Amino acid sequence: MATHAAARRANEKREQPSRLAQLWRDYSLSIVVGVMFVVSFVLHTIFGWLQYVADQTSQGQTPTVFGDSGYVIYWAEWTFQNWQSEFLEVFILIVLTAFLVHKGSHESKDGEDEMKASLARIEKRLDGIEKARDK
Repeated sequence: MATHAAARRANEKREQPSRLAQLWRDYSLSIVVGVMFVVSFVLHTIFGWLQYVADQTSQGQTPTVFGDSGYVIYWAEWTFQNWQSEFLEVFILIVLTAFLVHKGSHESKDGEDEMKASLARIEKRLDGIEKARDK
């Protein structure tokens, strides 16, 4: 009997997904979006630097990282312009729809709450039917 229980526990362990597989299953959307963000941010920085160097060189100036006309100033401006038009919109849509309600919207939280309430009513009715049938 003890060996049977040990074999069952071993099978249960094999059936459980690894932590990495479970993390991927539960948060794959966030992981993919996060990786895309980091990659695009790095590429934005690299290509922005190349453009900045080309602009500065064509004007006979020395490219610098810091200072009044340094790359950091241009990089920050380009980044915030990009964020306003792209990342912030998507981020706000994803995060705020998890907490706020817009009645009738599929992304809105109210649809999920209504579905849970409907399922609770259905389960209650089914329980009543089962109890009546068992009597």
